[in-house]
Amino acid sequence: MTSHDTPSPRFDDSTVRGVVSHMNADHTDDTLLICRTLGGRDRATDARMLDLDCDGGDYSVTVDGSEETIRIPWAKRLTERAEIRAEVVRMYEAACHQLGIEPRPH
Repeated sequence: MTSHDTPSPRFDDSTVRGVVSHMNADHTDDTLLICRTLGGRDRATDARMLDLDCDGGDYSVTVDGSEETIRIPWAKRLTERAEIRAEVVRMYEAACHQLGIEPRPH
């Protein structure tokens, strides 16, 4: 088995469900900005988080009317639930910076 075949470590199911649900209910605009910039889908019109593990997040994005799944890696491997929030905030701020818009305060 090569390193590319080794699955990333996962958070427990409750953590994954909680984060995915929160992102899709409360942060849809942030998710879309992240997918447009860091996910390389600048024409995306819709995005939602599908899953996450210790190495990144999986998203469904709609581009030109077609839905596709993309993966956006975290800046580093995450090991604790609290790190997820900090990393998503970092990604949101990076997306805003890339687009030249002012991020809202947290």
